[in-house]
Amino acid sequence: MKKSYLLIFLFFIFTCSIFSQNFTRPGDWKKVRKEIFITMGGANFLGDLGGRNRIGTDYSPVDLNFSLSKTAFGIGYRYKLEKFLNVTGKFNYLIVKGEDAKTQEPFRHNRNLSFKSNIFELSGRVEFGYESGKAGNRYGIKKTFSRRLKSNTNSFFVFAGIGVFYYNPKTLVGGKYVALKPLHTEGQGLPGGPKQYINYSIAIPLGFFYKYTINKQWSVGIEFAWRKTFTDYIDDVSTRYYDKQALIDNYGPLSAQLADPSLGEIPGASLPDADGTGAQRGDLQKDSYITLEATVGYIFKAKRKRARLRSKF
Repeated sequence: MKKSYLLIFLFFIFTCSIFSQNFTRPGDWKKVRKEIFITMGGANFLGDLGGRNRIGTDYSPVDLNFSLSKTAFGIGYRYKLEKFLNVTGKFNYLIVKGEDAKTQEPFRHNRNLSFKSNIFELSGRVEFGYESGKAGNRYGIKKTFSRRLKSNTNSFFVFAGIGVFYYNPKTLVGGKYVALKPLHTEGQGLPGGPKQYINYSIAIPLGFFYKYTINKQWSVGIEFAWRKTFTDYIDDVSTRYYDKQALIDNYGPLSAQLADPSLGEIPGASLPDADGTGAQRGDLQKDSYITLEATVGYIFKAKRKRARLRSKF
């Protein structure tokens, strides 16, 4: 991951040095400061459940199971502060999913847990990068091809921000999705169990986007974003297995059933240790999720100011 970030940074510096002199006029960017855009693409989850056919690596995209990618939609508003600096607000709706049955890694496959969650995310971010226009022939005949090229731009920006999101993990039972939080599957609220989690958390979006702007008004592009979160319960899995009988007594048989639906392929995998410590159900690394989306934007042109005629008298 460190090597990947270094390559992205070097590429960003290289492209900035090439294109930073390509603006047609120094003040052109002030005429196209405001943009509204929509995004659509896919979302994937990096957490305790699912993953590739190997031991998981925390926060690493090599553990992504692309067959579990779900849909993502978004709408945003961008305002240009300087040539290479934007502030953006965005709302995203996306679906994330994890399923141990889809991986052949022995321990996760035997665990046999699954979840799906709708995520509603509102975030703000700062974007830094370059925007280059093709200079063309400034003094050419009007409507020539080279003159039309001047209104097209290429942009590459990296961004970081902060957001808040809502999630609600569910799993499939008898053809219907059942919310997992009310079932306290890890003994939340019981002696020795963790505290009950809430359905809201903070996210730190990090990523980049490229866009191609046509006639200084319409843009198309692509956006990648990875979110670091501060919850380990997007998939309802975090700590250890809790005593099944205590779950039945306090929250009913469905709680115990969904807390441990293991296949029995690894005997004793979900049983307590000799000292009574519950077997590991998940790890303590916080969950994360990513999106890769196509973008379409509309840029609002600044209104021209009418020239005032000064009276000689």
